[in-house]
Amino acid sequence: MFQIFLSGCLFFLLLSILAALYRVVKGPSMPDRVMALDNIGVNLLAGIAILSIFLRTYAFFDIILLIGILSFVGTIAFARFLERGVVIERNRIH
Repeated sequence: MFQIFLSGCLFFLLLSILAALYRVVKGPSMPDRVMALDNIGVNLLAGIAILSIFLRTYAFFDIILLIGILSFVGTIAFARFLERGVVIERNRIH
């Protein structure tokens, strides 16, 4: 019973990722695309966590942490790029 519930959760997460992927491709604006990419990252985290519970292993926890950090840094980089046009500002004094 519990495995059927976890399988259903994975299925709905897959549908959510597909909907967000559609928003990435057809998004009306760049901020919408960035939010969709962030949504995909969060859904991947949840999917891997559910898969970890389904397989009864702790092996995926490091992967979850890594994807979470990369998703956060990627979202911040995209937001800075949209706001300023550059990700890293270089103030060089000659």
